[in-house]
Amino acid sequence: MALLQIAEPGESAAPHEHRLAVGIDLGTTNSLVATVRSGMAGVLNDEQGRSLLPSVVHYDGGTIVGYEAQARQSIDPRNTIVSVKRFMGRGLKDIAHVESMPYDFVTGSSEAEGMVKLRTAAGIKSPVEISADILRTLRERAENSLGGALTGAVITVPAYFDDAQRQATKDAARLAGINVLRLLNEPTAAAIAYGLDNGAEGTYAVYDLGGGTFDISILKLAKGIFQVLATGGDSALGGDDFDQRVFCWIIEQAKLAPLSPHDARLLLTHAREAKEYLTSHGEAPITVKLGSSEYVDLKLTTEIFAEITKNLVQKTLQSTRKALRDAGLAPADVKGVVMVGGSTRMPQVQRAVADYFGHEPLNNLDPDKVVALGAAIQANLLAGNHAGDDDWLLLDVIPLSLGLETMGGLVEKIIPRNSTIPVARAQEFTTFKDGQTGLVVHVVQGERELISDCRSLARFELRGIPPMVAGAARIRVTFQVDADGLLSVAAREQTSGHEARIEVKPSYGLTDDEITSMLKDSFNHASDDAFRRALREAQVEAQRLLEAVQSALMESAELLSLMEKSHIESLVARLQAVMIGDDRRAIDDAMDALNKGTAEFAARRMNRSVQRALSGRKVSEL
Repeated sequence: MALLQIAEPGESAAPHEHRLAVGIDLGTTNSLVATVRSGMAGVLNDEQGRSLLPSVVHYDGGTIVGYEAQARQSIDPRNTIVSVKRFMGRGLKDIAHVESMPYDFVTGSSEAEGMVKLRTAAGIKSPVEISADILRTLRERAENSLGGALTGAVITVPAYFDDAQRQATKDAARLAGINVLRLLNEPTAAAIAYGLDNGAEGTYAVYDLGGGTFDISILKLAKGIFQVLATGGDSALGGDDFDQRVFCWIIEQAKLAPLSPHDARLLLTHAREAKEYLTSHGEAPITVKLGSSEYVDLKLTTEIFAEITKNLVQKTLQSTRKALRDAGLAPADVKGVVMVGGSTRMPQVQRAVADYFGHEPLNNLDPDKVVALGAAIQANLLAGNHAGDDDWLLLDVIPLSLGLETMGGLVEKIIPRNSTIPVARAQEFTTFKDGQTGLVVHVVQGERELISDCRSLARFELRGIPPMVAGAARIRVTFQVDADGLLSVAAREQTSGHEARIEVKPSYGLTDDEITSMLKDSFNHASDDAFRRALREAQVEAQRLLEAVQSALMESAELLSLMEKSHIESLVARLQAVMIGDDRRAIDDAMDALNKGTAEFAARRMNRSVQRALSGRKVSEL
């Protein structure tokens, strides 16, 4: 007798068990996690029903991520890290607007080498560690929502992220306990969501303006094939720069003196709020009282905002023109423009894109969610959950050319930009001097001809070359780029067979030993972290109780005798005293005492409310 396999809707029973895979949009301003259930991609919400997680981390000895951290930006700007994505895989010299940032930056022995780090109340943190805290929160949200451990995740990155930034992102995911199925370019993820949801075919542009990065991708969609024809963009251009323009305009208009870190962060927060308000209003009031007792009272109109940010919008169109030129297309050849990223909601951006392409852009999917939805669809495919008739092929490209340094400080490109990945290319080189027995292979990334204008990725040596006259040795160098856009390079001397290779791990990433050490630390401190979480939860609950009791005392103090009121106030004072400490049991005991001490008071308030509700009404009306 055959037995039927029974499973919940959207889940297959063994042996075709549904694997839990998610797509993660690790954004500059906000991050999201999504998954595919019952054949539909959807964003996973937190316990309060919110889909977005602000990409903000606050350190106060412990770690706070999201909305609670965001609320502390103005209170403690030095220990509240925002827009950390802009620091990923970057040295201090790569970061714009450093002078206006409140952080205490730490660099290695040389600013040109090593990823920038930040000194916080919880110790020195790298952008990789800060991003890992955000990713860990998203992983926990997903596992709580889906009811199990994740098989893996597809994590999106800007198309214009270089190898250092991609490696840093992968390191952060690994540190957060996430198995990365693939790194996926954000515009490609958006195209997946639009292509599968709308059955679109033809040539499309994906205009992705996020909080900290801008990407433009030209894609061809046809019969289940997503082919990226060209990419472009700027990894240091996004909504944060529009905020910065408003911030500078406020300082100029209000004629403000040099600002403290607290006041600078406060003004920047109001600048962002004004920008967002102008999305649906003609003018935005900016009223701020600074710590220096100075007042700011201004009005920012849509016209002024468009004028002061005009060159930022033009920079996005310059990248767009270059991507179209690389693809051999004109604006008229593009069937539709997909808008991605919260910053595309700005009216001047919508107008500029519509004017350039000659038709209104597509906005029928939420620009904040579309990247996460596309990543979830790709994750579902890679996890093996897709049905046979849903097969499709993704052809992504590398954003920047990869090559080697040759004599004279020149760059020889091995893999040109916009090559479809995965890809492998090889080229033969030879020796420069007679009797040369070794060769240094310097791997670089960029479009310029001189080594000084490109980004250095790695160096390694090939030794054991037989002594020959210059030009006689044949050295074959092979470049391989995997589906994540990460590079490995091998060099082999053909006559002797001597070979050397390297997995390119840029200096901006973390070493395997550093990651292992961090993972070990996370395990060793698991109980401490659990204690801090439980303590914080108790403190939050105590604060809620205090606010409720104090509100009741203000509204209904006449229901208590002086002795009763004094007793409740003493219980309130006791709870206020213990909640700032680290004794969770004392906090719980004080909350229990306050709950019991106010039970009679709560009953009296309830009785009075009932009496007022029934006053003047007949029994027959009830």
